[in-house]
Amino acid sequence: MTPTLTRPELTAADRCDRCGAAARVRAILPSGGELLFCGHHAREHQGKLRELAAELQEG
Repeated sequence: MTPTLTRPELTAADRCDRCGAAARVRAILPSGGELLFCGHHAREHQGKLRELAAELQEG
């Protein structure tokens, strides 16, 4: 069995990397990095993130 790495659920302490509002979406980049976005900025950048093959996790 191969172990699977999971990321913790978003909490009230997690903030949007763009504006500082409460984070609602985690974008996991193919390089392994991650970005956190509020709902507004997740919608704004969703197209480009999908182009980059980022995995979007709502939390």
